[in-house]
Amino acid sequence: MKAYVFPGQGSQFPGMGKELYQNSPVAKQLFDKADEILGFGITKLMFEGTAEDLKQTKVTQPAVFIHSVVSFLAAGNLSADAVAGHSLGEFSALAASGALTFEDALKLVSQRAVAMQKCCETQKSGMAAVLGLEDEIVEKICAEISETGKIVVAANFNCPGQIVISGDEAAVQQASKRLEEAGAKRVVPLQLSGAFHSPLMQPAQAELEKAISQTNFSTPTCPVYQNVDAQAHTNPDEIKANLIAQLTSPVRWTKTIQNMIVAGCSEFVECGPGNVLQGLQRKIDRSVKCTHLGE
Repeated sequence: MKAYVFPGQGSQFPGMGKELYQNSPVAKQLFDKADEILGFGITKLMFEGTAEDLKQTKVTQPAVFIHSVVSFLAAGNLSADAVAGHSLGEFSALAASGALTFEDALKLVSQRAVAMQKCCETQKSGMAAVLGLEDEIVEKICAEISETGKIVVAANFNCPGQIVISGDEAAVQQASKRLEEAGAKRVVPLQLSGAFHSPLMQPAQAELEKAISQTNFSTPTCPVYQNVDAQAHTNPDEIKANLIAQLTSPVRWTKTIQNMIVAGCSEFVECGPGNVLQGLQRKIDRSVKCTHLGE
């Protein structure tokens, strides 16, 4: 069984998609359509913008989504037995599996990104990657700090020994110090604009819920493994509920990949900018084949 996986924010790079645009009529049509849907020249930012230009959440998320889904669609009639996406990548997976149209998914991604950026601008918050500690220790320390009224949670379970924490700036700093004292090899602050996948995203979640409730979702052509529970879903109502919950819930990527392997997925193909998911895949299970689309 072949699974296609789609990356999230952080995989962007200057020039992303330019070669695809130049070499594929299908890609060119979709990139032009994306500019039309969003009402500004995001493709110009993708092709010619600096790393700083691409770092704004309201630009990053649509850019990564566009690159990922256009790559998949431009490759022709690819047949997926399952799909999954990391955080933002879940929208790409839903578009690739036909649960959402390209147009509707891009509109939702844009609304999500703008709502999240608004949250980031109204509060001091952040994220940090914790390397070399067991999940339970990270969760326990975050819970103890959160009990004092400061919010910090385990937000991304990326692979064994790599968890991202998220929350109030001061709480993330406090947790980082305690996690290092508990034996973490390193705790690295991330250059992201806010506390994604934490309760601090609740205002953005309310906006996204409204947008999702007004959007048509279809039954996907294959199971979609979702971040909130790492389980396969095909029911549109379940998919919508999980997509809303995702914004304030952790990304259970390790468990997602493990569940997909148990279900019979023996080959994973990453679609989109960068190769972050291939790196995580090797740390989750080196025995399973993982490539990048086009390799």
